[in-house]
Formats: sequence, structure tokens, C-alpha cells
Amino acid sequence: MTKKIFIILGIVVGLALMAMPVMRMVTKRHSPERILEYSKNGLDFSITYCSPSKKDRIIFGGLVPFGEVWRTGANEATEITLKKDALVGGELLKAGTYTFFTIPQPEEWTFIFNSVLEQWGAFTYDQTKDVLRVTLPSGTIANEAELFEMTLEQVEDNTVLLVLHWDKTISKLPIKAVN
Repeated sequence: MTKKIFIILGIVVGLALMAMPVMRMVTKRHSPERILEYSKNGLDFSITYCSPSKKDRIIFGGLVPFGEVWRTGANEATEITLKKDALVGGELLKAGTYTFFTIPQPEEWTFIFNSVLEQWGAFTYDQTKDVLRVTLPSGTIANEAELFEMTLEQVEDNTVLLVLHWDKTISKLPIKAVN
């Protein structure tokens, strides 16, 4: 008899819990998510990244060490989705979604497109899964950026520069439509 009471009580409590609204924990991120989209003249891509703040820190060569793979933002590793094939830094990158890493150096950056998606940071980065690597010059500018940002500069009808800017460091990656 006692066993039946516990079973009935368990069913009643279970049904009551199922009827309660589902609550999700929502946390404010210190590094907000950004989405950069472009679709024009044969180019069609989007980049999802998180934008960290400088907060009086030394960024490149400090928080982001020179010569090490960086997630190119904060939180989850940055991802780029190409809806069409493109020439990235002069090299063919097939349509698809890739994790986008960089290796900052004082005078150049290596841009990396990796096939392993949904990575947190660069902690499990595997170089053997790289699809493309391109190394280009970087520089400094007087205009200091408190937040890490990615923007686009149109240079030709079918070419844009992906501009990465944080603190006083700037690096540009050309992306061109494949005709």
C-alpha cells in the first residue's frame, strides 16, 4: 500500500513540475557577439565573433601573445561562412563554414581557416585541420579601438578588405569573388 502511495505522489509531483514554465539562465556577456554580413557583386559571406574590450590592457604581445594561435575575438572561436567560393588573400577558399583563427605578429598576421567548428577559444585547435593559411602584413594606426572590431572596406566591385582592428593594431585580408 505504501509503495502505491509513493508512486501516485511521484506522478503528481512529476506532472506539476512539467506544468511549470521553463526558465533559462540568461547572462550578460562582457564581450558581445557580433555578426558581419556581406552580399554583393558575387561575394556572399558572414562572420560571427565576440568583441572583447581593451580595458587598459596591453593587447598584442600581452593579452594576445605574438606567435600564438588566437580565436580572433573572445568566447567561442570566430566562424566565417562563405556561401560562394572566394579568393581569400589570393587563395581559393571553397564555400562552407570555417573556424577563423589568426596568429598575430608585430609586422604580419597569419589568417587561418580551419574545418573544426564550434570550438571554444583556441584550446583544441588542430593545425592538421587547416583548410587555408594566408600571411599578410599588419600595421599600427593612431586611431585606438577600445573594442575589437571587424569591418569591411570596398576596394573594387568584387573585392572587399576584411579589416581587423583592436587597440592601435590593424590587419587587412582581401576577399574577392570568384568569377
